[in-house]
Amino acid sequence: MTSIDRRRALTLGAGLAILAAAPFSVGSALAANDTAEVAKAFLGGKEPIKGKLTVDLPEIAENGATVPLVASVDSPMTEASHVTEILVLAEANPTANVVRFRFTPASGKADVSLRIRLSATQNVWVLAKTNTGEVYLEKKMVKVTIAGCG
Repeated sequence: MTSIDRRRALTLGAGLAILAAAPFSVGSALAANDTAEVAKAFLGGKEPIKGKLTVDLPEIAENGATVPLVASVDSPMTEASHVTEILVLAEANPTANVVRFRFTPASGKADVSLRIRLSATQNVWVLAKTNTGEVYLEKKMVKVTIAGCG
């Protein structure tokens, strides 16, 4: 059996502490890159079309815990042409995915209204997809004065 002196015990303890903290630092670094990857997968390599997606977000959010967001897509919502999904992403949140809505022609409108949480000043991405393969993307910068994602 090998004896462990004080120096080896301290070295081992410091090494374990570094390893224990590593997933947290790597996870937060990946969260920033996660937004672009999720958006890329959602867009499926297609170029987003401008002008059909309207996003209303405040420029300054005094409280990041309750940021109002309204998004709508100009779509006839018929069986032949309708919005199938709206996805909301936040660049600086611990997890990029905020919410995903799914629609059918029976939805009548492709409108959403909700309050989201933002951890810091950041871009909020709103993406939409139609059954015909068209994709839309809008980004809005929101300055957060009090963080909402603890």
